[in-house]
Amino acid sequence: MELGVPLPRRPVPGSYGVPFVSAVRDRLDFYYLQGQDKYFESRAERYGSTVVRINVPPGPFMARDPRVVALLDAKSFPVLFDVAKVEKRDVFTGTFMPSTSLTGGYRVCAYLDPSEPNHAKIKQLLLSLLVSRKDAFVPVFRSNFGALLDTVESQLASGGGKSDFTALNDATSFEFIGEAYFGVRPSASSSLGTGGPTKAALWLLWQLAPLTTLGLPMIIEDPLLHTLPLPPFLISSDYKALYAYFAAAASQALDAAEGLGLSREEACHNLLFATVFNSYGGFKLLLPQILSRVAQAGEKLHERLAAEIRSAVADAGGNVTLAALEKMELTRSVVWEALRLDPPVRFQYGRAKADLEIESHDASFAIKKGEMLFGYQPCATRDPRVFGATAREFVGDRFVGEEGRKLLQYVYWSNGRETENPSVDNKQCPGKNLVVLVGRLLLVELFLRYDTFIAEAGKKVVITGVTKASTSAVNRTA
Repeated sequence: MELGVPLPRRPVPGSYGVPFVSAVRDRLDFYYLQGQDKYFESRAERYGSTVVRINVPPGPFMARDPRVVALLDAKSFPVLFDVAKVEKRDVFTGTFMPSTSLTGGYRVCAYLDPSEPNHAKIKQLLLSLLVSRKDAFVPVFRSNFGALLDTVESQLASGGGKSDFTALNDATSFEFIGEAYFGVRPSASSSLGTGGPTKAALWLLWQLAPLTTLGLPMIIEDPLLHTLPLPPFLISSDYKALYAYFAAAASQALDAAEGLGLSREEACHNLLFATVFNSYGGFKLLLPQILSRVAQAGEKLHERLAAEIRSAVADAGGNVTLAALEKMELTRSVVWEALRLDPPVRFQYGRAKADLEIESHDASFAIKKGEMLFGYQPCATRDPRVFGATAREFVGDRFVGEEGRKLLQYVYWSNGRETENPSVDNKQCPGKNLVVLVGRLLLVELFLRYDTFIAEAGKKVVITGVTKASTSAVNRTA
């Protein structure tokens, strides 16, 4: 379409089908018969449009209304970030909302629209916490993940020849986040001990079960996870243990919350949610995905990453500093590329505040006030109209150089463009920059130690071999 030529107006194509029956059938397609990617791609192909009317899970009986207008391209998707056009009240998990019994009776920040008074207070609390702890992130990450890689090497040497990175990361990420945010390791808490990651994972499952598949047979899993909510009382003791840790460890942050006009109780539930759901839930997914993508990319990329990382660290006197990390352009590009292909949160929702027009690459569509808009992020961030013939491929240096950086406006993983930053007035992830930092730090730890590594990727990411860095490389970074 030429610049300045108006796009043709089209009614939004698609069909919701027969009430109840079609929503259940579509849920089965989504989870079992087609899978997520094929579910959305097939409907865009069927209707010849990347803006379509469809049903989204979980549907009956979990959600009253599964009907959405799906935005499946890079051009239409960003309307979901525009809080002047879409309302974000109670749409964090989409067409259903977990019981507030899982969050102490409070609607936490993720479910608040920026127009609600407490949104700005809670978002400011989270942003201030990140700023106050900025000097802790690098050393605490290196300490925790250095120990993780020590364990990897021990497991590889023990005779089995395999190390389950996903399982190690689950435990290590939980420790890292607690220590980095609050200066207190969760395992040192009397309420949690070493059981924190398990309690956190169960609490996450209770909220996300309607959007999750565990790989069980359809006839068992669909009625168990996708039909009725899991009873909150079954994990109330786990939540109380998590809350007790945060109430003690986050005392300084809770003092700051009172200064912002929040009660300590509401602030504590929000800190727990942001730390466990957003940060821990994100790192559980992201770090194994980065490892998997880099492993599959092979030795040539490994050589380039090792050279860049070791050179920048050597120039910093052998220290891993924020300034050194900023010099690692390829390393940062690799993290962005992993986030583009495998965003930790794949779905975005917003309800139209007024009648509005939405444009895809090819047409303009009228949306009525009150309609639910839905974005499937992988369709948007793998859009071939933006990323070309390699849109579905991992290209580690995609965002290197001036031309590469121009593509960052189409990286949406943080509920906003990568070229924008979180504020109290938007819904962009407050930890956006921390996530990219942590992804880079993982690569730094890997390639200061190893010239290359091998990993198998399936439901879990398993490291099967490492080649340690040469003595000269180690000396340069010691």
